[in-house]
Parts: sequence; C-alpha cells; structure tokens
Amino acid sequence: MDRQEALREYQSLCGQIAYHNQKYYVEDAPEIDDYEYDMLYRRLQAIEAEFPDLVTPDSPTQKVGGPALNTFAPVAHEVPMESLHDSFSEEELLDFDRRVREAVAQPVYVVEPKFDGLSVSLEYRDGLFVRGSTRGDGLVGEDVTENLRAIRTVPKKLTRPIPFLEVRGEVYMSHESFLELCARQELNDEKPFKNPRNAAAGSLRQKNPKITASRGLDIFVFNVQQVSGEELSSHDESLRFLRELGFAVTDLYRVCRSMDEVIARVREIGEMRGSLGYSIDGAVIKVDDFSQRESLGSTAKFPRWAEAFKYPPEEKESRLIDIEINVGRTGVLTPTGVFEPVTLAGTTVSRATLHNQDFITEKGICIGCTAVLRKAGEIIPEVVSVVEGTVSGEAYRMPDTCPSCGGPVVREEGEAALRCVNPECPAQLFRHLIHFASRDAMDIDGLGPAVIEQLLAQELVKSPADLYRLTPSQLVTLERMGEKSSLKLVESIAKTKDNDLYRLIYALGIRHIGLKAAKLLTGRFRSIDELFRATLEEISSIEGFGGIMAESVAEFFALPSTAHLIGELRDAGVNMESRAASVSDARFFGKTFVLTGTLPTMTRSEASALVEKYGGKVSSSVSKKTSYVLAGEEAGSKLTKANQLGVPVITEEEFLQMLE
Repeated sequence: MDRQEALREYQSLCGQIAYHNQKYYVEDAPEIDDYEYDMLYRRLQAIEAEFPDLVTPDSPTQKVGGPALNTFAPVAHEVPMESLHDSFSEEELLDFDRRVREAVAQPVYVVEPKFDGLSVSLEYRDGLFVRGSTRGDGLVGEDVTENLRAIRTVPKKLTRPIPFLEVRGEVYMSHESFLELCARQELNDEKPFKNPRNAAAGSLRQKNPKITASRGLDIFVFNVQQVSGEELSSHDESLRFLRELGFAVTDLYRVCRSMDEVIARVREIGEMRGSLGYSIDGAVIKVDDFSQRESLGSTAKFPRWAEAFKYPPEEKESRLIDIEINVGRTGVLTPTGVFEPVTLAGTTVSRATLHNQDFITEKGICIGCTAVLRKAGEIIPEVVSVVEGTVSGEAYRMPDTCPSCGGPVVREEGEAALRCVNPECPAQLFRHLIHFASRDAMDIDGLGPAVIEQLLAQELVKSPADLYRLTPSQLVTLERMGEKSSLKLVESIAKTKDNDLYRLIYALGIRHIGLKAAKLLTGRFRSIDELFRATLEEISSIEGFGGIMAESVAEFFALPSTAHLIGELRDAGVNMESRAASVSDARFFGKTFVLTGTLPTMTRSEASALVEKYGGKVSSSVSKKTSYVLAGEEAGSKLTKANQLGVPVITEEEFLQMLE
C-alpha cells in the first residue's frame, strides 16, 4: 500500500470509528458488534504503525472512551480511568508476558472476567458513599451519584470508616433483568435496548433515579483507585479488602503464577460465558504486585501492567427449517427462524429472530438455506449471514394479513416493521388492556397486569368493552381477589364510564396519539360520532397535528373493528362526549403557558389542567412564543429567561382573575 492509499483508508477508518464511538458511548445505540468494531480499530492501528506520520491528535487511538455528556455535571478523575490494550489470540498474550518480563522479574498475574457494562468510579469518605461518576473519556466523566445510590449492590456505607477510598467497578444488567426490561418496553410500545450493555448505560444515565432503581442494575467492583488509611501491596489483597468492606467482587478471579495457568484460566472463563447470567466480552490479565505495576507504568492510553483478552463471537452454521410469524403485544409482526439445533455459548439454539422483511431480503433468507448463527450479547440468537450456494429461489415474503386475527397489516413510513392495526386483535389484547386501564387513560384503580393476566387466562375478557360486563362473582374466583376487593374493582371500572372523551381516545391506543393529542382531537371534535365522520383534511387542520398523526387517526376510525369496539363501549354506558370547553369558547386558545416555582393554593398539575381545559397549551421551556409565565415562590431560570425575553409574568392571583 502506498502512502496515498493509506491516507484514504486512514481517514475512512477514523470517520467510521468516530461514528461508532458516538453510537456506543454517547447514544447507547451501537450499530455493529464489539468484534466488528475491534477489527476496524485493529486495522487503524496497523496503518498507524506502518505510516506513523499519518497519526493525528484526534485519532481514535489517542482517546479513551467517549466524551462526557451535558446531561450531568462533569467530574475530573484525579486518577485516570484508563482503557486496556486488547489481545485476540493466545500468542498475543504471550507477547504481553514477554513485555512485562523485560521490565520486572517473575510476575504473578490475576485473571478475572471482563464485564460488559459501564465503567464507574465510586468515592467514599469516612466509609460513606459521597460521589459516583462514569468513566467518560478517562479524564472527565459524568456525576451520576444519585443514580448509583439507586443500585442495591452499591454500598452506601462501608463496614469500616476508611478516611477516603475511590474504587472502580462495572455497572451491568443481568440477563434476567434485561429480558424483563425488554418485555416492559415492548408492552409500552418502546424500542427495546439491543443488549444488556446498552441497557445498563441507558439506565444509569436517566434523569430520574427512580427509573434507574426500577431497572435491576448491579455492579462488580474490581480496582482500588485511591485509598487513605490502608496499605495495599497487591491486586489479590485489594480484592479481598474490597470484599471485606461490603463491595460485590467476582468469585471468578484467580491468581496465576505462570502463563500456562493464565491461558488455562482465560479458556475456562470463556467456556463459562453462556452460564454466568450476565455478559462478559473477555478476560483481564493484571500484574498482581503494585510495586511492579509502578515500574511498568502506562502508555498515553493503556497501563502496561494489564491486558484484555477479547473472546471472538462463537458462530455456527445451521439449516433453516421453517419461519414462524409472531404478533407482539404492540401489533408488530416478527419473523422467527426455526433451525436445526446447534450449541452456541453453552446452550442449544434452534430459533433466531429474523427481525423484519428488510433484514430477510438483505440477507437473502429462504426456507431451506444454511445460515451462520451467533448470540448477540451472549443472549439473543441472531443470523449473521447466509452461506453461499444454499439459497433456492427468492427470499421469503412476509404475509399481508395478521396471522392472529386475519386483519390487514401496514408498514408505516419510516418503519421497517409490519404492524397489525386491529384494536381487537387477540395477540395484542394484554397490552391494550394494560394501556386502557392506565392512569392517564381510563384510570381503572386496581386493574393491574397481574389481574389482567388472570382475566385473559380464564377468558373473562376478550376486549376492553368486556371489562364493563364483569361481575363480583366472576372476579372472586381470581387469585388474591376476595369479595370486598372484587366489588371494589367492579365499582372502580363503573366509575370510569363517566370519564371525559379525551381519556377514552387515549385509552384506545391509537398509534402516535398521546394524551395531549387526544385532548386536541376532542377540543376540535366534540363527540366520538364527529370523529368517525371527520376527514383526513379536517384532522390535519388541527394545530399541533402532523401528517402521520392525522393519517393514523383517520385509518383507525375507518376500521370496521373500531366501529365494533366503540359500539360495545357505548352499549356498556361509556361516555362518548367531550366535556371540556370547546375551542370556540376557550379563552386560552392559541396561548402558551410556562409554569415555574411553587404556587400558593394549587399544584402546577392543577394549574396545567385549567390551562388545557380552556384551550391553552402548557410548555416546559420559555421562548419568544410563550404567552405567559405563571410564577410562584422560588421560581428559577425560567423566570429569569422570561424577564430577558420580555414575556409577561403573572401570579396565581392574576391567573385566577383571567379565569373569572
């Protein structure tokens, strides 16, 4: 390769790696797996080794991790949180050992799993947890203290009052918690995380610590960064010290006195991958003696005393026997390949998701072909490619109708998935009922997922309308439902018959229609009958409605199944009229309010409801388009910005006068 060719490839690789770093470290949404990324990185290193004059300060090889986000306050790491140099073969591990032995005599190593999560620092003063941060770029991370407090395996108080201690660990999500989270995301019509690492990173960066607490995160601590009041001389000693203080430390680490022992342990950990219950992507080999580590030092990016061995993804070939179409709780049709059984990452695999029609077409997948399989994130089997010469005929085509209900399926603009839009589709009923009963929808107190599961199992409910036909004698047969609670639930369901129309519209689960959109609809169309008669043009004319939203509403009310469901709800006595002020008499129509501070006699949610009741909008941020800022005590930056922009600021008393 001449220099010009090397320069072109170098620039291309820098761009690709920078893009994938952004997706991985910042957006928690990687588009390629670790092995593909590692190969790109290795190729870049090879070019830089051959043409060192091409290396620039902003090369990915000169950086650690990704930049800290602006979501949280920055934290400068007093002890850099370094990355590790990677090895991909046992020969490279022997090279690492030779480099170590050139600097120190008779090194002893510690081998431990390389956890696939998010690296963090935990700081303690007098035994109390005071601050936690992400690695970021190794020098500056993000302050995520409150979110780390929400993780049960992060000690809030150590067993001894150590004056100061900083440790490094890896926040991870177990396979069990990951699968539960994906099920909840699917239920809420959210895009599920791709793997446990992304889920852990995304969960730790939540603005609300309660969300972090609900995600089932855990941590393994594996390094002492700084310590006062304690003398530690080796890594093995430090791990035992950390365990004594109450930290979660892996039981899988081993002290090895030769490279034969190191390589044997690396192989053993690799064989365990499929049975650990959490994801690892390699093993880490560290010099045990701290004084030897000091002699070895670090490069600009990596410590010379540690090496990461990355396990290649295990891949197997298998013949595709059949393709099954499953209808998810959100109506998405998902094709699943049925394969001849093979062993992957310690378990037998005979099924793998085929994602959607685009994926099938791109890979050229057809029944009878031989495919290369692997496990994404060591959990979910996936198809990597199709073996050339095994394809017979055209790629498989997804059905035009729903296999669950026979209704039409649609592919909306910008989406890869086919979706059944029948509101009475049996496959979607569980998710529909949970949404129908939720707080912002019909708000049926006492009707949670566990009760709904039992109602469906006993075939007491086949549509939301059936909820209004339930009797206490039927409910008392359910688990943990006595006479009193059965009667209370029936009364709770009956009470929702009188809800305003916007709640019913939202409860119907129309695609792209949230609570605010439902209120806009019922502000323009005063009854369910008006909505059935509304044209696409009339719906599109509503301020704040986009084309996709309008099309979704029009298509939903054109379905025969919608008319049938509404008819049953009407017969059950559910209100079909809007009780909010109409647009014609709404005094706040066209006005945008921003609320800030503590109001004297009402909550901000109560004030927001009044604004919306009279046709206005409530925004979370102040701009030149803001009509009024309703400010209470301890109003902060929003009040300052309103004054800077000249936006009218009103008190609660003035707001109430506007309502008189």
